[in-house]
Amino acid sequence: MRTQKSNITTHMEFVLLGFSDSPHLQWILFGIFFFMYLTILLCNSIIILITKIDPVLQTPMYFFLSNFSFLEVCYVTVTMPRMLLDLCTQKGSISLFDCAAQMCFILILGGMECLLLTVMAYDRYVAVCNPLHYALVMNHKVCTQLVAASWISVIPAAIGQTYQIFSLHFCGSNRINHFICDILPILRLACHETFVNEIAVYVATVVFIMVPFLLIIVSYGKIISSILKLSSAKGRAKSFSTCSSHLIIVVLFYGTVSITYLQATSNSSEETGKLLSLLYMILIPTLNPVIYTLRNKDITLALKKLFIKLLI
Repeated sequence: MRTQKSNITTHMEFVLLGFSDSPHLQWILFGIFFFMYLTILLCNSIIILITKIDPVLQTPMYFFLSNFSFLEVCYVTVTMPRMLLDLCTQKGSISLFDCAAQMCFILILGGMECLLLTVMAYDRYVAVCNPLHYALVMNHKVCTQLVAASWISVIPAAIGQTYQIFSLHFCGSNRINHFICDILPILRLACHETFVNEIAVYVATVVFIMVPFLLIIVSYGKIISSILKLSSAKGRAKSFSTCSSHLIIVVLFYGTVSITYLQATSNSSEETGKLLSLLYMILIPTLNPVIYTLRNKDITLALKKLFIKLLI
């Protein structure tokens, strides 16, 4: 029995069920997701490009936005090509190593997005509440250090979380009711008690999701308080416009991610978890560039100048 369990754990392939409950929609879903993937790649690449070449956008806010767009591209590339392949082949088989690698990258990039959104909120806080010292406080060296610190803090935690989960023994069914190798669906396949692992998931959720979210809420509380004290209606409108795009993305991303990783690990929540994952992994990254471009005059002007250069 011990040898059999060891062999299963070492050589077993998982099967991602994905959207197998809707086989008649496979090619329709493939077309929709493929279009969304191309949109995410194109829009975020354009944002990265214009923030690098336009002199007006050489500020800390757009430095962080460029990093955020790069993260979005990496985030969807870790998940969507595999999902599109599974929709084409309708197989969904994935090796234990590939599954662990995908989970690790998802945790790294997802945790990094949470921390980067917090850094972006801090940047807006300094810009609105301490504008006279903004250039000194948020210089290029500090901005680079904040991004680097976010990477350094999230990578060991994600690797440790992945190692802990894939150190478990898996037996019985190898079918994952999801389109990615996510934590909760994998834990449901473990042979042994997973209470300790679930506690570790909740702790990581609090550290990398809830604490940053609370810091963002505090930052925006002070930002809104400072904006309301401005005597100029035009100044208030400009400040709200600058911060609103980031706040919309924070609410959308943190809302869906928090619900996903704080939900109970019961079978009744599997479909809900899959739907929420679709929202924060595909739909929200598709909307993010639209939210930033439509509500940001600097980016809109930079896009117009880029298109004019391309046409001339």
